[in-house]
Amino acid sequence: MADYTFFTNPMSRGQIVRWALHEAEANYETELVDWANKPEALLGANPIGKVPTLVHHHDQHIHVISEAAAICAYLADMELGGELGPNDHECAPYYRAMFFSAGPVEQAVTAKAMGWEVPEGREVMAGFGSYDRTVDMLAMLVSQSDYVCGNRFTMADVYVGSQVDWGLMFKSLPERPEFNAYAERMRGRDAYKVAKAIDTELIEEAQAAAS
Repeated sequence: MADYTFFTNPMSRGQIVRWALHEAEANYETELVDWANKPEALLGANPIGKVPTLVHHHDQHIHVISEAAAICAYLADMELGGELGPNDHECAPYYRAMFFSAGPVEQAVTAKAMGWEVPEGREVMAGFGSYDRTVDMLAMLVSQSDYVCGNRFTMADVYVGSQVDWGLMFKSLPERPEFNAYAERMRGRDAYKVAKAIDTELIEEAQAAAS
């Protein structure tokens, strides 16, 4: 049995976790999830049936973790001796960028896509404040150095990089030099290319089967 069972659908945030699994050089097996017929094993691990969900077969224990940012952080702790996680001086930018992206960025992008407007004067009630300010903050976080934590790639770059990569692809983030430069650095990583190729092939297979 592989160390990890990875429940995913290639047209989901599971792409983030597949990239993370490859950066961590993790031993995993994939369980593809059909939206209309979710497997009992997934529902037993995660009753809301959400992907990605990761099951870690760790010694005599079984650990379940969901939410893409949390899975990224977990893999950074568990694999490669923790080298993809932050050192003492990197903890602040690492956690700041990862959870800013998982919280305010996710909220702001979703609100914009849904056409939801924060009423004037109520920005303090929304976790992201405003879309424009959130975008400015994200641009600052990815432009101060090559990577979130400086000159060293960490697992935070998988999650933040995925937000930027998807944001540019689906036009939920504006074209800005800071985003384009950061995204190109992430797309150049071997683990990104391998993971993306796997999911792209799975998507093509599903589309061919449906046609």
